[in-house]
Amino acid sequence: MPTSPTAPAVSAAPEATPVNAAAPNATPLSAWILLIVLATIWGTSFILMKKGLLVFSAMELGAIRVSVASLLMLPFAVRHLGRLERSRIKWLLLSGVVGTLIPAFLFAYAETKIASGLAGVLNALTVMFTLLVGALFFGQRITWLRAMGIVVGLGGTAVLIGLGGSGGDATPSGTGNAWYGLYILLATIGYGVSINIIKHHLQGIPALAVTGLLLLFIGGPALAYLLVFTDFLTKLATAPGAWTAFGYIALLATLSTAVAMVLFNKLIHQSTALFASSNTYLVPIVALGWGVLDGESIHLWHYVGMVVILVGVFIVNRAK
Repeated sequence: MPTSPTAPAVSAAPEATPVNAAAPNATPLSAWILLIVLATIWGTSFILMKKGLLVFSAMELGAIRVSVASLLMLPFAVRHLGRLERSRIKWLLLSGVVGTLIPAFLFAYAETKIASGLAGVLNALTVMFTLLVGALFFGQRITWLRAMGIVVGLGGTAVLIGLGGSGGDATPSGTGNAWYGLYILLATIGYGVSINIIKHHLQGIPALAVTGLLLLFIGGPALAYLLVFTDFLTKLATAPGAWTAFGYIALLATLSTAVAMVLFNKLIHQSTALFASSNTYLVPIVALGWGVLDGESIHLWHYVGMVVILVGVFIVNRAK
């Protein structure tokens, strides 16, 4: 994912201030194209998780996703491993754990009880937590207007979780519990940490190398867990529809984890962390669209919550 994902005050950290950070109009066309492609890929990831959960558990799905992605990126990791500065290893490991490994499980677990469209909307919280993490740990500036944007965004989250419902029988388990959206909130905090680490501590490393190396560090444990502590192999051999569900997860790993991570890391290097994570404006729309096509009920409070969250994101992005 995601896992899908803004360091609003990048200009407060001299080491991470690209020329276009102070001039939004200078953002290159290639960055805008990457932004749209990423939003489409990540917006689709939530429905792919839902399909994978029809057969596999949340823990299995998370482990499959990370394992497949790490195997896909293994050649790139091996190529750059010998050139990696030892001082960067801890940052790659931390970014991989909090920004990829843990969110893979949290999102899957959340989608056992909430609709995929709602999961996509809550993913927009990444913008808020990237700002907070940047302000708390990376010396970035936070103004009262940005603080207000965070409050507005969290208010939209409260609307979605408290009033918006969960999708009910549109979830793989056939039951709903909107409070499972809190797992996505935790995942987006991890995304915020990872975005700031990539921007402030992994500059100068090619996007392919960053993605391959951090997946190398977390892929082994994920694969070991999958093969030793789950029923993955048994389900794959005997459960009806297992190969189809595995195909959805493999597609998720290929596009949303491996390919998207490369594109996202490239986007961060081409622009600012703020611009890169603003793809969350588009991800909820794509996710809700797939949810509607799959028969999920979209209620008025879903739209209200989404609009409030995106208003908060807008304030955070535009505030000075």
